[in-house]
Amino acid sequence: MRHQIKIGEIIFDSKKAALNHFKTILNNYDFGESLNGADFQNVYELLNTHPERKDKIGKGLKEIRIAKLKYNTRCFELVRIDDTTDYFSYTKRINSPPSDFTRFLTACRETIQDDLRSVKQSYFDKYSKNGKVKCQETGEFLKWEELNVDHRQPNTFSVIVDRFIELHQINLCQIEFVEVDGFQDKLANNKLREDFRQYHRKKANLRVVKRNMNLGRSHQAKIIRQKKDLTIE
Repeated sequence: MRHQIKIGEIIFDSKKAALNHFKTILNNYDFGESLNGADFQNVYELLNTHPERKDKIGKGLKEIRIAKLKYNTRCFELVRIDDTTDYFSYTKRINSPPSDFTRFLTACRETIQDDLRSVKQSYFDKYSKNGKVKCQETGEFLKWEELNVDHRQPNTFSVIVDRFIELHQINLCQIEFVEVDGFQDKLANNKLREDFRQYHRKKANLRVVKRNMNLGRSHQAKIIRQKKDLTIE
């Protein structure tokens, strides 16, 4: 039986579909070439599921490029802002069982989905013209299904979850989940759900942007709230 998996904002019908997606990204570039915004974001979201993601990312990533390995095989190469590098295998990551952090991250995403939808709906109610609104980054007028609510860096969703874990001294091994329709886990503890929801509400700087658009690298942005940032009411 096939099971859907979610990586970032993309839902794949199966593990095979996810593998094919990242294989296509890998093969769409020449050796040494850097990934563009959308492809960078896709691989970055997958990297965020890695149990050693903090070591992999270090102080921040400058780029992700295509490395040439033995026998001309391809691999994603992570280039950090201090110019140190590391390799990243999408096949090993997708084929590995989800880490405790990944499972918790997924459940936290489920917790705030209604809030994100509310932000998007409010933006459409206020600015919609003929069923379209402006992407807050490109200025393009796009339909509902062409837009996502994204977290402006450096307060990405994974960073918010990381800080919440540290603040509440959460032992991820002890978290209990409820499986929803055999796919997306839900936090079993309602108080923990509400605590995270309120924490996310205070910390998230949101934008309604074109699907899969990368809002910037973590080392290039400031946490200071900007005028056009959207917040959860």
